[in-house]
Amino acid sequence: MKNIAVFASGSGSNFGAILEAIQCGELEVKVQLLVCDQPSAYAIQRAEEAGVPTFVFRAKDYSSKEEYEQKICALLTEKNIDLVVLAGYMRLIGPTLLTDFEGKIINIHPSMLPAFPGKDAIGQALAANVKESGVTVHYVDAGMDTGPIIAQQSVIVDEGETKESLQKKIHEVEHKLYPSVISQLLKGERRTESEKTSIN
Repeated sequence: MKNIAVFASGSGSNFGAILEAIQCGELEVKVQLLVCDQPSAYAIQRAEEAGVPTFVFRAKDYSSKEEYEQKICALLTEKNIDLVVLAGYMRLIGPTLLTDFEGKIINIHPSMLPAFPGKDAIGQALAANVKESGVTVHYVDAGMDTGPIIAQQSVIVDEGETKESLQKKIHEVEHKLYPSVISQLLKGERRTESEKTSIN
C-alpha cells in the first residue's frame, strides 16, 4: 500500500474527505503524516481522531524555510512517503522540499487554473463576474499555482451567487475529485492533462 503525507493549515476539509474515502474503501492509501503550520488548526484534531501522526510547527520558530523543510523532508523520507498532498496548506513550498520530492507534490486549488491563482480564488472569480469557475488539481512547482495541471472540473456560477454558496459547491467537487485523482496517480493511471491529451 502506498503512503501519503497531507499538508494543511486550516480546518482540513479535504484532509477529512481523504480520510473518509479511505474508510469507505474508495482510496487505498495510508496517511502516514499530517504536516501543519498552525498549532490551532482543526486539521490537527482530524488527524488525532484518525490516529494519523502529526508534525506541527510555527515557521517563526525556525531561522529559515530551509531549516523547517529539512526537518519535514527527514520525516517524509523516514515514513517512505510516495506522494505529498497539499490540502489548504498556505505556504509556498521551497526549494528543499521541491528538490527532494520533485514530481511527488500535488495541490488542489478552487479555480480553473490558470485563472485566479493565489489567495481567495473564489472571491476573485465572483469579482470577475465569470459564469464558470471550478477546481484544479496540479503538481507543485516553485510558482504560485503554476505547476502542470493533472485534473480539472468546472462549477457553474449562478446569478446572485455568494461567496459562501460558491465555496460550498466547490468543496463538494473537491471532496470527490481529490481522492479520485490521488488514487489514479498512485496506481499510475494518470499524469497531467497535457500528457493525457497527447496520448489521445
